[in-house]
Amino acid sequence: MEVSFSAELEAKLARLAARWVRDSQALVVEAVERLVDYNEWFQAEVEKGEAAEEAQEIDRDRENT
Repeated sequence: MEVSFSAELEAKLARLAARWVRDSQALVVEAVERLVDYNEWFQAEVEKGEAAEEAQEIDRDRENT
């Protein structure tokens, strides 16, 4: 997979990689892994919240009948 970055972002990435003495590609891979992991976690939390809300609504409906 190829990803294109603006010249400004590439320059920032190169400076960061030099400061951390790491390869730019390794930094990009790590950042993408963190983003994907966070999004998976966040989606799971949203689904848990939605399930809890549904359970509360069911409980309220049962109490009202």
